[in-house]
Amino acid sequence: MTASSQEVDRRFKVLVVEDDAQIVRVLRLELEHEGYVVDTASDGLAGLEKALKEPDLVILDVMLPKMDGLEVCTRVRAKSSVPIIMLTAKDRIPDRVSGLDLGADDYLTKPFSIEELLARVRARLRERHPKSNVLAVKDLTMDRDRHEVYRGGRAIALTAKEYALLEYLLLHRNKVHTRDELFNGVWGSDFLGDSNLIDVYIRYLRGKIDDGFEDKLISTVRGVGYTLRE
Repeated sequence: MTASSQEVDRRFKVLVVEDDAQIVRVLRLELEHEGYVVDTASDGLAGLEKALKEPDLVILDVMLPKMDGLEVCTRVRAKSSVPIIMLTAKDRIPDRVSGLDLGADDYLTKPFSIEELLARVRARLRERHPKSNVLAVKDLTMDRDRHEVYRGGRAIALTAKEYALLEYLLLHRNKVHTRDELFNGVWGSDFLGDSNLIDVYIRYLRGKIDDGFEDKLISTVRGVGYTLRE
């Protein structure tokens, strides 16, 4: 998992309103790689409709068919405080000024650095959603302040070690871990025990968070170890 996606305790939804298909493809690829859920719209009217459904952040181009981005920004801001990052052509300074005056939170000029865009997305989301202490994958949530785990809205009772193992998997989701990595990460390198203990606790966890659910979260990677995938 990338460093930036570790900052996102739940999968934030980013709406990209852009009519350039190549830019959309690049943004979708990069944003999804960072752990965001991505929705798109290729014209202003569709973008306005989707933006009013309260995504976590909107990336909004100025030059759009059917309704330009400045009008979209105006109408969204009249009803919502969702963060808006506007994309403007390099030579259209008045658009950048107008966008900020109309309520946009930030802007970038084309062509832009994808690394800078991702940094601005993270910054706007941190402002909007101060970091919580809840980890989540699909319908599984762990509230680390309350020390509670839920799957599909149902409370799951875990022992201290089961909880610690699940927390480790959630913090490092999508990564395949060897048994030794999990053993050292949860029990510690000073613990005198057998790393086969991991197989036992994975079985315990599966019995509590996967059994009875169609979507299985913990996967075995044959010859390597285990992973918890989004």
